[in-house]
Amino acid sequence: MNAEEIRTRFSELRAKGMRHKDAAAAMALSEGAAIAAHAGTHDKPLRATPLKGPWVELLQALELCGPVLALTRNETTVHEKTGVYEKVSGSEAMGLALGEAIDLRLFFSRWHAGFAVSEAAANAGVPPSLSLQFFNANGLAVHKIFVREATDRDAFQSVIDTYTTPDAPVQFVPADPKAAPRDDSAIDASGLSEAWRGMQDTHEFFGLLNKFGVERQQSFRLTEGEFTQRAETSAVRELLQEATFDGTPIMVFVGSPGCIQIHSGPIVRVEPMEIRGMLWLNVLDPDFNLHLREDRIASVWIVEKPTSDGVVTSVEAFDGEGELMAMFFGARKPGVPERAEWRQIVRKLSRVATPGEEAL
Repeated sequence: MNAEEIRTRFSELRAKGMRHKDAAAAMALSEGAAIAAHAGTHDKPLRATPLKGPWVELLQALELCGPVLALTRNETTVHEKTGVYEKVSGSEAMGLALGEAIDLRLFFSRWHAGFAVSEAAANAGVPPSLSLQFFNANGLAVHKIFVREATDRDAFQSVIDTYTTPDAPVQFVPADPKAAPRDDSAIDASGLSEAWRGMQDTHEFFGLLNKFGVERQQSFRLTEGEFTQRAETSAVRELLQEATFDGTPIMVFVGSPGCIQIHSGPIVRVEPMEIRGMLWLNVLDPDFNLHLREDRIASVWIVEKPTSDGVVTSVEAFDGEGELMAMFFGARKPGVPERAEWRQIVRKLSRVATPGEEAL
């Protein structure tokens, strides 16, 4: 399809209530390619203006806009936080946002293209939605930023004007097939366990995976019983509900190919919903929303990592393709031990019986 055909079909699908991502998929396009087709002059409801970097400077400029909504998602999970982009720092390759509400780990080397996106509302009198949307080279959304009622729209538009680049075609390429994990027998499992035992900080874990050439869930299998346990797929709902009951502050991590977004604090309202045959597990709090496809959870692991502050425990959910959906921790600061209340929540989670336990 040419750009005009894409715009016409996209508008039709949006009118039926489809999300951007789903409308693009229905046309066998990446979301990035569908948005890019809306650049330039045309009469369709959605308009896209290409943006230029440096991305870290663009995000720093957003502080003057006041509260906005930050959105990071993967195939099965959406993480939304409302707040101000504060304490943004970084380079062309990586960055951080360490504001009170907006807490991000940014991998700018994977940000291929950005657009300011305006979309007319279906109802007359309602202002158009306005957002900044960033994509990787495969057209997958890595991060989005939406105007909210409290946002200074003039300041937001000023950011767009500053970082607008002349319309130029943006090319996206298909993703390479996901590499299969190495066979378990090829992994130095004893070395992995020894290195795991010697960790002083949870941030060392990614380097440990690289050092031993081991996939994340594979590392859990190889250390099962020492550092990891399998939980039932119901464990995510259980932990969210337990956290609401007693007010235990938690951390919720959701990642895209170019960003990890973090919520830290208590949660109040957990709402499971079935929509068109899909089972969503939602947190619907004023400044934090989580939308997780509970029916797509294939495995859940309880993971313990040694640190200089004591053991830190995470609960990690994966989909059927082995992709990490979300990670959950007890809220904590460096130098502070893990909360006893969080450990109590984890202790209550339903476990998957090991073969030996099933025989008892």
